[in-house]
Amino acid sequence: MNDSRPALSSALEGCTIVIAVDRRSSELAAALQRHGAAVRHAPALSIVPHIDDEALLAATRELIARRPDIVVATTGVGFRGWMEAADEAGLVDDLHEVLDRARIVARGPKARGAIQQAGFTADWVAESETSAELGEYLIAAGVAGRRIAVQHHGSGADGLDDLFADAGADVVSLTVYRWGPPPDPLAVSRSVLAAARGEVDAVLFTSAPGAAEWVAAAEREDALEDIVARSLRGRLLLAAVGPITAGPLLATGADTLVAERGRLGSLVRAVVTHYSGGSGASLPTTAGTLELRSAGVVLDGRHIPLSPSATGIMAALFDASGGVVTRHRLHAVLPRSGDSTHAVEMAIARLRESLDAPGLVRTVIKRGYRLDVVDAA
Repeated sequence: MNDSRPALSSALEGCTIVIAVDRRSSELAAALQRHGAAVRHAPALSIVPHIDDEALLAATRELIARRPDIVVATTGVGFRGWMEAADEAGLVDDLHEVLDRARIVARGPKARGAIQQAGFTADWVAESETSAELGEYLIAAGVAGRRIAVQHHGSGADGLDDLFADAGADVVSLTVYRWGPPPDPLAVSRSVLAAARGEVDAVLFTSAPGAAEWVAAAEREDALEDIVARSLRGRLLLAAVGPITAGPLLATGADTLVAERGRLGSLVRAVVTHYSGGSGASLPTTAGTLELRSAGVVLDGRHIPLSPSATGIMAALFDASGGVVTRHRLHAVLPRSGDSTHAVEMAIARLRESLDAPGLVRTVIKRGYRLDVVDAA
């Protein structure tokens, strides 16, 4: 869905960005589009709510009957889902009375935001956004003999139930949503192959399970090595909403941009700053700074859209960093060019016309072509 609001900047013009996100994907896409990006949706997992799950409602009734001393909120979407489920079942007023009297702790700012949205105040927040920090804090404070309600994230594998139970607490477990299969597995497969081939500029993640599943899809498609290599060369931006989400990406050895605050707005700002602040891959040329995008180039601050063939040639020249690229090598990146000896010459001519930068693409007699790169020395 296109955002009808006015553009905020042109920082992402020519960029194709994959968002491997299910929840709030439209909101994230609209924010990126307002900076000029083209967006592809490829959520690696889906969120399956437990709104009608009798186990969740039974646990909620149990908490209303026997009030907890402490309530642990591990995710914003989970805490909001719990409130919605209680509302659907006619239990929300009783649950609010219970929570008003309990001590509420949150695993990070997103959980705290959901707590505040529901009308409560978090008594303590794990700023590292880890279950480990939250568990250490409560164990140090003492949980023996306390009744603790723990709202888990989608995978439920945070270890908090056993930790508190072993320390003598009475634990009530609440799983408000779970991770399901991707809505479109083919879109996920296409996204990892596109990332490996350089057809996209960035992939964005907002959950660790989603990042892990996207990495697993890349492994299944035998594309992970190329994806990691592109990230290390600055040709592919992998961006995560926080350090927990970044974990599966960093474990592959990929260079990963981590937003400073665990929110979608911070993620968008980090991506925009990356491209507008000169952090993307670039070359100094006699025609100005050259940045390569999946749908063209940015030359001296000017976005120039290019055809896929021209972009492929520019990518080969860009990767050579001013070195000579043979005609044979450039012929290999041209689709459906057959054995024509003139295909490369014609493609170069069209590329030069699009760039409108005389001398940027140089002919090296009997050898090939190169970009006129300025020697940093």
